[in-house]
This record gives sequence, C-alpha cells and structure tokens, in this order.
Amino acid sequence: MATARERVEIIEPRARSRRERMARLDALADLLDAAFVIPGTGIRFGADAVLGLVPGFGDAVTTAISLWIVYEAHQLGARPHVIARMVGNVAVDGLVGAVPIVGDAFDVAWRANRKNVRILREHLARRGLD
Repeated sequence: MATARERVEIIEPRARSRRERMARLDALADLLDAAFVIPGTGIRFGADAVLGLVPGFGDAVTTAISLWIVYEAHQLGARPHVIARMVGNVAVDGLVGAVPIVGDAFDVAWRANRKNVRILREHLARRGLD
C-alpha cells in the first residue's frame, strides 16, 4: 500500500527545478537549430530547417514549439522586455522562414531557439536565478 507521500507524488509529480527546465530547453533548442551537420562543411541545422521544407505546416509547427520555449521563459520568471525580445526572434524566424527556399536557408543561419535560450540564461544569471 502506498504511503500518503507516494500518493501525493503520483497525483502531483515533483516540480522540475530551474536547472532541469533549462537543460530541457537547451536540448530542445539544439534539436530545433543544430542537431545535424552537413558532412564536410561543419554547417549545422536542425529540425526547424527540415520541417520548414513542408510548406505552411512545418513552419507552423516549429513556430509553435518556439513559442513554447518563450512560454517556459515566462514561467521561469523572465521579465517582459526579455519575453518581447524572444517573441521578436520567433516572429522573424516564422515570417522569413515561411518564404520558400530563402526561408529554409535563413532557418539554418538564424537559430532563433538557441538565441532565445542564451538570452534567457543570461537574463536569469543577471538576476541571480541560474
């Protein structure tokens, strides 16, 4: 038979620490922006660029995931000006990334998700919340 504490943990899972959440955001940003390498070039790209090859749908999916990173930043205590900067990066990525061919190349270079995680990490460090 489960103890009272075990029953509470089953109903309400342990809250993730700030460090665990940042590690998850880092991993997601790397997956979206730098998971793969073009052999012989050192050029890195991620799922954002790959999914962006599917007109409309791919860009919508990756923009939604990018906005989830911004939502997590809000949950971690990022200030409004930081959130605005992150939303701007996602908007540029989503708008330019939607342009056929040019947008796909842009996705490889822009890396909005890695930028946003770096911005968030620096902001939290300045506030002593890292």
